[in-house]
Amino acid sequence: MQFVVAFLKKIPILPVVLFIVGLAIGLVIGWGTIEFENATPYYLRPDLREDYMRMAIDSYSINKSAALAADRWIGLGTEAQNAFAVVQNNPGYLPAALVQEFGQAVTNEINTREQTGAESAPVETPSTMRTALIGVGVVLVLAVAAAGGFYLFRLFRKRGSGEVTAVMQASEISRSAEKTNFEEMGLAPPITQTMTTFVLGDDLYDESFSIDTGAGEFLGEYGVGISEIIGVGEPKKVTALEIWLFDKNDIKTATKVLMSAHAFADPAVRSRLEPKGELVLVQPHAQVLLETATLQLLATIVDIEYGKGALPDNSYFERVTLELAIWPRQS
Repeated sequence: MQFVVAFLKKIPILPVVLFIVGLAIGLVIGWGTIEFENATPYYLRPDLREDYMRMAIDSYSINKSAALAADRWIGLGTEAQNAFAVVQNNPGYLPAALVQEFGQAVTNEINTREQTGAESAPVETPSTMRTALIGVGVVLVLAVAAAGGFYLFRLFRKRGSGEVTAVMQASEISRSAEKTNFEEMGLAPPITQTMTTFVLGDDLYDESFSIDTGAGEFLGEYGVGISEIIGVGEPKKVTALEIWLFDKNDIKTATKVLMSAHAFADPAVRSRLEPKGELVLVQPHAQVLLETATLQLLATIVDIEYGKGALPDNSYFERVTLELAIWPRQS
């Protein structure tokens, strides 16, 4: 189950959204520039459908083939009767008797096919194609709107009132936090190094980051999200965070749970969270190591502040800033 969750998490949201947007735009452009090959005469303009009917009648005067006449009639689909009615009212260079003979021959041939079960397949009309394309377009537009709406909601909820949101606070804290210079410590520079901050009020906190080589090869993904809450009401009182590391070369996702002091000491909470991974007490500047087959993640607790309220002391986080660094695992 963890593998499935991690696999879904590793799908980058922005490229998926851009793909859907591009597909929707392409659909709109394509609808205006689409070209038909081997199309039936149904797709002709009304005046050209009438010309086609005249030519079919004129051809019938030579070959007298009722089967060919019926095929040409069927090619006009639901517009055949309209085109034939126009020609009947204005036969032009065609003898009126020939027009009537053509109509009778087509009627007899189609009736014979229906009785013998040999009728031709119905011609697909533009309305059918249009309905299908519009349906696909509506679904794509709704998907893009939903994805964009969720993203904007998470970033800017309550922004209209001028209030600084928890997400905005967290982003600013992460930007201002100083990253560790591992080279000064005699360590190789990490493949990737990220600061992430949870702030009370970010009920949708769930960060994920891709692990790629300098050449752009995808190695895996890592992230952190809410694991456990305490109490009721809003905002959610987060008492545990979950760090995970997905390695494309490992079927198992490494996971550890960062717990508040109150949750760490509570046997009921511990028993509930133990299946998720190793339980770790959150302490300032503490470090947590996650390892997979080819990767290792070092999580450093840069800063922590507990919330204050009616709940027990040190039971939920007001703020937690983490530094997440990734290296290839040495054999």
